[in-house]
Amino acid sequence: MPTGDRLLPPHEALEIILRHVRPLPVEQVPLEEAGDRVLAEPLIADRDLPPFPAATMDGFAVIAGDVSPWREIIGEQFAGSQTSVEVTPGTAVRITTGAPLPPGADAVVPVENTELRDDHVVIHQEHVEVGENVRPVGADLRKDQVLVEAGTPIGPAEIGLLASLGQVDVPVFRRPRVSVLSTGDELVDPSEEPGPGQIRDSNRFSLVVAARRAGADVVWSGRGPDDPAALRRLLEERIADSDIVLTSGGVSVGEKDFVKEILDDLGTVHFRRLFMKPGKPLNFATVGDTLVFGLPGNPVSALVGFEVFVNAALRVMAGRRDVQPRPVPVVLTHDVPSGDRLEFQRGLVWADESGVLHARNTGPQASARLLSLVGANAFILIPPRETPYRAGERVMAVIRGPIGPAPESPAE
Repeated sequence: MPTGDRLLPPHEALEIILRHVRPLPVEQVPLEEAGDRVLAEPLIADRDLPPFPAATMDGFAVIAGDVSPWREIIGEQFAGSQTSVEVTPGTAVRITTGAPLPPGADAVVPVENTELRDDHVVIHQEHVEVGENVRPVGADLRKDQVLVEAGTPIGPAEIGLLASLGQVDVPVFRRPRVSVLSTGDELVDPSEEPGPGQIRDSNRFSLVVAARRAGADVVWSGRGPDDPAALRRLLEERIADSDIVLTSGGVSVGEKDFVKEILDDLGTVHFRRLFMKPGKPLNFATVGDTLVFGLPGNPVSALVGFEVFVNAALRVMAGRRDVQPRPVPVVLTHDVPSGDRLEFQRGLVWADESGVLHARNTGPQASARLLSLVGANAFILIPPRETPYRAGERVMAVIRGPIGPAPESPAE
C-alpha cells in the first residue's frame, strides 16, 4: 500500500525499493566485452600459476649449494620453452626472466653478479640461497583458489585473471534496461531557443549519463507532453521495454502533474513523498517487474534522488554486492543552517594529516542549482534540529567520489 501523504524517511524508502529488486538473468559475453560488467559466478583457479618454478631475473640457473665460483655454461633457457639440459654441480644455464627453471637448478644468480669467461661464468656472489630469484609453483595463485567473488565489477585486473585462466566466455549479469522520460510542456531541447516560460531540458541528459555510469543500458530517452492520454501511452511503451523507467517532473501537487495519477492506475505506488531535502516529491512504483521512479523536476532533486535510490536499485539488478556506500563521520569546517527535513547537502570531503575527514558544502544549495553538484564528492547529511550546526561539529557524509586535498576556497 502507498504511504499516502506521510513523509517517508530515506532509509525506509530504500528498504522498500530493495524489497522489489532482484539481480537480472545471467548471460555469457566474450572476454573482450566483459569489461565493466559484473561477474555472475566466482572465478576459481583451474591450475597453479605459475605452473612451473620460474626465474624472476635474467641471469644463470644454478645449484645453490654449489661452492665453486666457476661454472660451465651448458645451455640456455628462454621464456616459452623448456630445456632438457640438467644443471649439475659446476654447471650453469643462462636464463631469462619468466623462463622455467631447468632440471637440477634451484636458484638464479642475477647477471649483474656474474662475469663471463669464454664458456664459463664466474659467480661474484658469496652466498646463494635455495629459491633465490625463483617464483615457485603457485606463487601467484593456487588451483581451486577463489580469485574473484561473484558480484564483483570486472576491471583491468579481473580481465587479466580471466584471460590468464583461459576464460574466453564470461558469465555476467545482464545490464539493466533503462528509459528516461522528461515531462512538461515548458521543456525544449538544448538545441532550441526557449520561448516565454520555457527552459531547456537538462534532467534527461543528466539522468542518461548517471544511468550509464551505474552500468545500465539506456534503451530510450525523450520528452513527454502535459497530456494525460499521450503521456500514459508513452509510459506504457517504456514500461513494457524497460527494467527501470525514470521520469522527471509531474509528481508534485500541480494541476498538470499527471505522472503520479498515471502510475496509480498502471501499477502499485509504494511511496510518494520523502522526509528529505532536496527530493521531497519522489514517487516509486512497480508495474509488473518494472520499477518506475518518478523523480522531481528540479535538476538537483532529480540527481540526488537518482544517487540515493535509483543507483542502489541498478546495482542490485546488475548483480553487484556493494549496493550502497556507508556514511562516514566528518567534521564541518563552517556553520550550516538546519532545516525541517534531512538535508543532503552537496559537499567536499577531504582528510587531514591524521586521517580525520573534514567537510564543507559547495555553496548555495538550491534544488535548481546544478552547480552545487559540480566538483562535489559527497553528500553531507544534515538532520533537522532547532539550532544550526556549527563549525567543528561532527555529522555524517556519504562519499560519492575520490577524496582529494583540502579545497583552497571556503564555502560561499
